[in-house]
Amino acid sequence: MSQNPTQDQLFGQMPDGRDVRLLTIGGEPGPVVEVLTLGAAVHRLVVACGDGERRNVVLGHPDVAERLASGDYIGGVIGRYANRIAGGRFTIDGQAVEVRTHDRGNSLHGGPHGFDVRLWDVESHDADDLVLSLVSPDGDQGFPGAVSARVRYQVEGQEVRVTLEATADATTVVNLTNHAYFNLDGEGAGTIDGHELVVEADDVTPIDGTGIPTGGHGPVAGTPFDFRSATKIGPALRTEHPQVVDARGIDHNFVVRGSGLRRAATLKSTSTRTAVELWTDQPGLQVYTGNFLDGTRRSTSGGRYRQGDGVALEPQLFPDSPNRPEWPSATLRPGETYAAHLEWRFGTT
Repeated sequence: MSQNPTQDQLFGQMPDGRDVRLLTIGGEPGPVVEVLTLGAAVHRLVVACGDGERRNVVLGHPDVAERLASGDYIGGVIGRYANRIAGGRFTIDGQAVEVRTHDRGNSLHGGPHGFDVRLWDVESHDADDLVLSLVSPDGDQGFPGAVSARVRYQVEGQEVRVTLEATADATTVVNLTNHAYFNLDGEGAGTIDGHELVVEADDVTPIDGTGIPTGGHGPVAGTPFDFRSATKIGPALRTEHPQVVDARGIDHNFVVRGSGLRRAATLKSTSTRTAVELWTDQPGLQVYTGNFLDGTRRSTSGGRYRQGDGVALEPQLFPDSPNRPEWPSATLRPGETYAAHLEWRFGTT
């Protein structure tokens, strides 16, 4: 465990009086990452920008109460199932399962009380490495089986690595991710409209008005979802494409080319000359442009977050996979280990 008091500080208390800790890893000139035991959430992520300044490039909330009241999942580890499950219903080995719903009749990000609002335990913590764990009991939010989840954050050079693992004592579904919102102009600097985005995907998953896939995948060519080369985000959000209008922006799964650990996306700010590459071993990347940030929730810098103030790049399985046997499976059985890996590789432009 860390012995440096500046790396382990009290952030606040849960409503039941349990302490929420703020744990720091990394150091200059590389990234410095602040992680909360609440939600295993990335609270701040300070990097060296291309203009010579160091900035916090992720959104966050100022205190425990704001984080618990927020429905925006800012920075949190998402589980037990990231993204949506239609109607909160699916079957496992022929047995019907019904989980809690709270998003237009669907289950979203594990239910109304998901992993992002749980208090995680600290397993280990040193200067550049942090491991947190959480036990989700059988029946949690309606999901079968007890699940033991772990997240490891590591800083090496200009990279931040996130490893997510889970085991279960009964057959269940698991799909974990991190829900950091990036703004490479700096947290609180305004919208990400001027950021350039590349997504290594030729196909996107069309959705209905509640965010559930309508069928298979469709080509990005000729649509606002074509980020195969560097494209500014803002213009894509203001098109009349019905998928964008219904979602109030982009909130869609992109089918990442290839398999294994590979680059899924690159985000750049031309104003601060800063870039981050997202690498992942997951088949999909949910791109979410903060469509429902509405000024309700306070920010770490003292302002309020509004639509488009950050973009979340969430590597994961495809939405509603428990109901789509033709897609990569979310099923986790006893004796197996779920594992997902992502990396944020920072650089300058």
